[in-house]
Amino acid sequence: MKTSTMKFSEFITKQVANLSSITKAWKVALPPLEKVAFKLWINKGDPVKIGPRRQREDKFYITSNIVRAALKAYDNSSPAVRDRIINLFLKEFLTKSNGRNEKIKKYEEEYGVRPPSFLTISPGGNCNLRCKDCYAASVPKVLPSLSAEDVERVLKEKYEKWGSWFTVISGGEPFIWHDGDVDIIEIARRHPEQYFLVYTNGTLIDEKTAKRLAEVGNMTMAISVEGFEKETDERRGKGTYKRILAAFENLRNAGVPFGIAVTATPENAELLISKEMVKFYFDEQGALYEWLFQYMPIGRGVEVEHQVSPELRTKMWAREQDIVRKERKFFADFWNGGTFSSGCIAGARPEGYLYIDWNGNIYPCVFVPFWKDNIHNLFSQGKTLTDALFSDLFKGVRDWQLSYNYMCQPDVRGNEIRPCFIRDHHKEAHDLFVKTESKPGYPSAAICLHDQDYYDKMIQYDDELAEFLDPIWEKNYLEPCKKKDKK
Repeated sequence: MKTSTMKFSEFITKQVANLSSITKAWKVALPPLEKVAFKLWINKGDPVKIGPRRQREDKFYITSNIVRAALKAYDNSSPAVRDRIINLFLKEFLTKSNGRNEKIKKYEEEYGVRPPSFLTISPGGNCNLRCKDCYAASVPKVLPSLSAEDVERVLKEKYEKWGSWFTVISGGEPFIWHDGDVDIIEIARRHPEQYFLVYTNGTLIDEKTAKRLAEVGNMTMAISVEGFEKETDERRGKGTYKRILAAFENLRNAGVPFGIAVTATPENAELLISKEMVKFYFDEQGALYEWLFQYMPIGRGVEVEHQVSPELRTKMWAREQDIVRKERKFFADFWNGGTFSSGCIAGARPEGYLYIDWNGNIYPCVFVPFWKDNIHNLFSQGKTLTDALFSDLFKGVRDWQLSYNYMCQPDVRGNEIRPCFIRDHHKEAHDLFVKTESKPGYPSAAICLHDQDYYDKMIQYDDELAEFLDPIWEKNYLEPCKKKDKK
C-alpha cells in the first residue's frame, strides 16, 4: 500500500511493529517518519474526532513529542524501564492492542459510550509538606486512606472492563502511603500491565527508592517545582528544592524517567514557560515532560484574583505553542492546551478520566470537588466503579462537553483554549452541582458553592477570558474551516 493512500492508523500500526528497530537509531529514524505521519494525520485525520486543521496540527505535535520523550527515556533507562516503555507505553499509546480493542467494544455495546482511558487515584491524603494553595491542603492533617485491596480492585476493574492501561497516582504525597508492607511501588510491581504516572514532591525519593522504581519499570515521577530554588522554597518550605535536585540525581543514576509538575500563578507564570526554565529542567536535569496546572481558586485560602489573568493566560498560550511546536518539548498546560485533548476530559468522557480520593469519593476531575458516589458504598452494595460513571453528575458533565465542543463539527466547536468546565465555564458547572445535589468533597468547596461574591468573580473572569481567547480560537481554528466550506 502506498503511503499517500495509507490511513494514519494503518501507518502507526506498521511502525509500532518495528519499534525495536526504531529505538536503536530513533534520532535518525524518527524525523522522516514524522513527516509522513504529519501529512497523514492532517490530511486523513477525521475532522469530527480530531478537530479543525490547526487542532490536528496541535495533536500531531504533542503526540510526536510524547513519542520523542519516551524514546529519549529509553536511551537512559534501566532494563525494566526499557521493556515497559517499548512493550507497554509506546505500543498502547500509539495503537490499541487487540485485547484492549475488544474490551472497549464490549463496554460500548453494553453502555452505549466508550469508556474513559484512565483515572487518577489518591490512596492517601497525608503529606510531609504543607504547601500554600495545595488542593489537598484544604483538608485535615490526619486523613483516612484506601486499603491496598481497594486500590487493586479499582486497577483490576479499569483494566479488565475499560481496557485502561494508564493510571495516575496523586495525594497527598504518594510515597507516604502504605497498607502494611504494600506501598505504591509494590502496587505497580503487581500490575505490570499498567503504566503509572506519580505526582510527588520528590523529597522522599532516595537512592533505595530510585533503585526499586528502576526494578519495576512501569512508573514515571512528575516532581513538583515552582520555578527555581527561591520560588519552590517559598511555597514548599526551605530546603525543599535541594532535596528535589537530589531526587533528580537519584532517578537519573537509577535509570528512571521523570518530569516536572508546576502550578502557575501571577507571580511565577512567565518563569514557568521561560527558555531558562525549559533549558534547565529539560536539557540540564533530564526532565522528559512538564505538566502545568494553573492556580484553581478552590481549596484553602480561596483567592479568585490569584488566578493568572486573562491577559497573562493569552501570553502563556502563545509561548506554550512555541514550546510544543518549535522547541518540540512534551509540555502540557491543562487549560490552555485543550486543543491537545479535544477540550475538557473530566466526567469519564471517552479518552478522558475521573478521580478517586483517599475517602473513596469519586469525582469528575481532580479540580471538581463534588461527588455523588463512593467506592466503599458501591462495593458494599455489590456494585462496581463503573456504576458511578452514570450518575447524573457524571452524565451532566459529559452532556455539557458534547454540547460545547466534543465530537462537534470543526467549524462550530466551542473554544478549546478555554476548555475547563468548572473554571472557564463556571455558571454551567455551578448549576449542575446544584441541580444534581452533588456533595462537596471538603468544607471550602461547600463555601465556594454558596458564596455569591466568589460566584460573581468567577463569572467575571470567564467573561474577560472569552474576550481575550475567543478571537484567537476564531482566527486560528474556525476561520480556516469556514473559508474552506465557502470554496
